[in-house]
Amino acid sequence: MTDNEALTEDQVGDRVAGLLLAAGGGRRLGGRPKALLEHRGHLLVEHAVGALRAAGCARVHVVLGARAEDVRARAALDDCVLVDNPDWEQGMGSSLRAGLHSLTGTGTGARAALVCLVDQPGIGAEAMARVRGAYRDETSLVSAAYAGVRGHPVLLGAAHWAGIAATATGDRGARAYLREHEAEIALVECGDVARPYDIDTEADLVHLE
Repeated sequence: MTDNEALTEDQVGDRVAGLLLAAGGGRRLGGRPKALLEHRGHLLVEHAVGALRAAGCARVHVVLGARAEDVRARAALDDCVLVDNPDWEQGMGSSLRAGLHSLTGTGTGARAALVCLVDQPGIGAEAMARVRGAYRDETSLVSAAYAGVRGHPVLLGAAHWAGIAATATGDRGARAYLREHEAEIALVECGDVARPYDIDTEADLVHLE
């Protein structure tokens, strides 16, 4: 029997923690941290946390970096575990390592991390819930797919965290590890409910409302 079959929905919510990577400094946005951009009346970091909650993640860890104190002061993140990444300028890999390390702490109970990026507001709760719903146990590797192409969010079972942390450098995140374990990844099509654009440049700001 898998963990998912044996546990209630609430218990699965405890086992699958949301992990939001929100440390970037927005270098191509004139140094405006993406977490502090606004979308539909909320900061992007609040928008993403709300989607993770709506997707069923009872526990959400948020990795902060650029202007972390401003994010803490301005964003409503009271129920989240905030993780500071002093090495955020080294790229997304450092934030992923910091986030996974925070989930290995005593008492988290997490057996998998649903990893989302703060600069993808077009990916909402429905896509996140689909990927989360594919969790089976701590060996799970799950990825959203868009027309068959792997994207975010991704679900990383705890059995993989050490291997991912060892290879997460620069802006690659878990990419290298997932490429090596391609055959183990369950793809969940989300192209009908989400748009996987990134807010990277000034031109991308047209996506914000």
